[in-house]
Amino acid sequence: MTAGGVRVTELFEIGDFTEVFRLFDDIWHPEPANTPISVEMMRALSHAGNYVAGAYEGDHLVGASVAFLGAPPGQVLHSHVTGAAIGRGIGFALKLHQRTWALTRGLDRITWTYDPLVRRNAHFNLAKLGARPEEYLPSFYGAMDDAINAGDESDRVLAVWRLTQPHVLAAARREPSTPAVPPDAAAALTDRDHRPIFGATDARTLLVAVPEDIEALRRTDPGAAKAWRHAVRDVLGGLLGEGARVTGFVREGGYVVERRVDDEPAPP
Repeated sequence: MTAGGVRVTELFEIGDFTEVFRLFDDIWHPEPANTPISVEMMRALSHAGNYVAGAYEGDHLVGASVAFLGAPPGQVLHSHVTGAAIGRGIGFALKLHQRTWALTRGLDRITWTYDPLVRRNAHFNLAKLGARPEEYLPSFYGAMDDAINAGDESDRVLAVWRLTQPHVLAAARREPSTPAVPPDAAAALTDRDHRPIFGATDARTLLVAVPEDIEALRRTDPGAAKAWRHAVRDVLGGLLGEGARVTGFVREGGYVVERRVDDEPAPP
């Protein structure tokens, strides 16, 4: 499969998995005991019929993704790790390939976890792909000693990509998913001087901001980064725990969240 000048293909050989391992090492710079995935595990997953794919510009590996079949059986692919060079459409090409792979096997959704504080990832997952966060997972991976996550707690949200929903079909055609934000939406969390400020949470539609660059903030102001972690955990995690539904992400306001009213059934 080729998209945007990037060729994406499944990988099956040890040499290919070794290339992926090196690529991930260049992206995350993990400690030896904390690598995202080993060559041996990629080999085992691929041999067992799971998903390991690489993205190439010419003969140069520029992105890769590893996923495995999840529960319920026959319905879900869980994308464990995806890494790619930023800004050239490589991640999008990988996700389109992953989506096609899943659909041809009768799967109707793909899940993955991501750090809710990383704004560019939230925009990519929700706006460009049409996935939606459906569960907040505090300290999901425990302590992580890589160059990106070190010094922070590993909170994640579970993103669910329902592959045949209309807004996902539009996103696959490169039509971003843009949520409607009503004029009476309330800012439940805002950014003021790189610090989180709590607001009202009693409106039907709420906006939950995230910092502009949490990775830089971890280096320059660890206290502010920690404040953001706990603020988003309390607000976004609390709303999801109460049954609220994230309908999208806007750069200016953050997550767009719709609260349930008392007589409204839970979303499917």
